[in-house]
Amino acid sequence: MTSTLFTPYSLGRIELANRLVMAPMTRNRAGADGVPTDSMVTYYAQRAGAGLIVTEGTQPSAVGQGYPNTPGIHTAEQAAAWRRITDAVHERGGRIFLQLMHAGRISHPSLQPGAGLPVAPSAVRPAGQVFTAEGLQDFVEPRALETAEVEQIVREFAEAARLAIEQAGFDGVEVHGANGYLPHQFLAEGTNQRSDRYGGSADNRARFLLEATAAVAEAVGAERVGVRVSPANTFNDIVEHETEEVYAAVVSGLEPLGLTYLHVVEGPPSVTEKIRSNWSQTLIVNPAFSLETTTGNLEALLADGRADLAAVGRAFLANPDLVHRLERGAELNVGDPSSFYGGTDAGYIDYPTLDQTA
Repeated sequence: MTSTLFTPYSLGRIELANRLVMAPMTRNRAGADGVPTDSMVTYYAQRAGAGLIVTEGTQPSAVGQGYPNTPGIHTAEQAAAWRRITDAVHERGGRIFLQLMHAGRISHPSLQPGAGLPVAPSAVRPAGQVFTAEGLQDFVEPRALETAEVEQIVREFAEAARLAIEQAGFDGVEVHGANGYLPHQFLAEGTNQRSDRYGGSADNRARFLLEATAAVAEAVGAERVGVRVSPANTFNDIVEHETEEVYAAVVSGLEPLGLTYLHVVEGPPSVTEKIRSNWSQTLIVNPAFSLETTTGNLEALLADGRADLAAVGRAFLANPDLVHRLERGAELNVGDPSSFYGGTDAGYIDYPTLDQTA
């Protein structure tokens, strides 16, 4: 098999050193006010060997926060701190996109301005519990957004994207439409029981994601915008029965925008195949937990045409030099789950590189 994983790739106007993408991963290491920290500068700079880094989910507004100590991109202070990160990544030859993530109902009043209710397409409480500063707490019933509020959130996505590009120095932004957060809540019939233009048919349920993405593309240029989706993913208590219809509507709506990529957290292979056949731009596929992270598996993902770029999450968490290790067939560090979410620099920026263990 001819190797392509470690060859350069043109992502629109951006040249990537290789075809391995660091997938977005929540780490809960920002300050209480959503400002990125010195440790975050180190963390992302360490992983600049990825062809492309997509940051952890970053809220476009205070209402969009879903977990403690997640970063924001809605104040000048946050943007200035992110600028230190993008500068550090660029100095090491890396490329970095910011993921815009509005958590919607996957939040808690303790994380909301004025201890308000989280917002959602409809007042449907998620099953389970949410991690808060006081520990795990039951999810609450969210407040259904008014139509005008949905339109306001679309504008917030666009303004956050503008801040990310113009002030924070990112190469681009990724709209997070996956994993049970707000855009996915609109897509799924289990969480979207609206009767206005954002609910009902598959086309209507796709409308929020499409409008938010179009607004972001208009604000910063479509060549700087990607979208992430996760067909049939039940994470965060998502109930989605019309997967093929919904993602057909999503792809047909996104295709004319001229975005730089679509990022799929792979579910049913048949859905990925349909997306691939109807998507003319770069397709990133994250096999999630279905494939072990090996050079052979990632090469096969590219070789069979399912993807143009391969996204990897947890292997990058424990291996800042993952590309270097895969190129050499070296053993990978194993991550410590107890330090995945929040904590100190231990299990965050202290994983050794291959050179350090030689």
